[in-house]
Amino acid sequence: MSLEADNIRQHVRKSYAEVAEASNDGDCCGEAASCCGVSDDAAINTLISTRLGYSEDDLGKVPEGADMGLGCGNPRAIASLKEGEVVIDLGSGGGFDAFLSAHEVGANGHVIGVDMTPAMLSKARANAEKGKFANVEFRLGEIEHIPVADNTADIIISNCVINLSPHKDQVFADAFRALKPGGRLAISDVVATAAMPEDMKNDPMLHAGCMAGASLIDDLEVMMKEAGFEQIRILPKDESRKFIRDWAPGSGVEDYVVSAYIEAVKPGGCASGSSCC
Repeated sequence: MSLEADNIRQHVRKSYAEVAEASNDGDCCGEAASCCGVSDDAAINTLISTRLGYSEDDLGKVPEGADMGLGCGNPRAIASLKEGEVVIDLGSGGGFDAFLSAHEVGANGHVIGVDMTPAMLSKARANAEKGKFANVEFRLGEIEHIPVADNTADIIISNCVINLSPHKDQVFADAFRALKPGGRLAISDVVATAAMPEDMKNDPMLHAGCMAGASLIDDLEVMMKEAGFEQIRILPKDESRKFIRDWAPGSGVEDYVVSAYIEAVKPGGCASGSSCC
């Protein structure tokens, strides 16, 4: 039997609370298997993040402690952020992608980080204060029920978080609600390329580690279409199997999942960057 949805959510919340506390203490690590980038050694986190597609310049723009080495890619690589835009970061963690986005949208833009783990929220808010980010805020909430009004954001980003949700269809439906007409998704996440064995799917550690909860690409496309999105593009990155192998050595999970970039647009309005603007 699969893990019940609420049990999944509670387990993920507990695991990432441990990650936040471990990064504060310099002690790795809880049951989130991919969290072993969490370290008091900045060089280790730099190595992990540059492996995921961030530059040394990116890493120098965020407060110390914001880069926890937790992602599976760099969603800003496909986001094409612009001055003055409103960004929502789903599963914002310590604030790493939120702070980098804040640099791109500038003082006239705004970034809203959403996370369901109070310990992560406290860490992100402390990082924002430390870095004097006046255009960033962090809100407590579940990504299935984003704590913003309708038609708030120009773009929603997320880094290796939607796979953790037991109700991904609701995540996409609420993201659609939160986006302005013409708004877009720019997501880095783990997706399944083949059906995973039941023992892997029901392994709590592999779930909290961003692997067991991955959906098949075709299933994700259906969810996004049903939510109302258009121009859906899912680009798997086969080379990511190398670092996914390191998340759960010896498990063989890298035979079933890869990191991917996921893009889509909410129809209507004038999408940023289009010729009608």
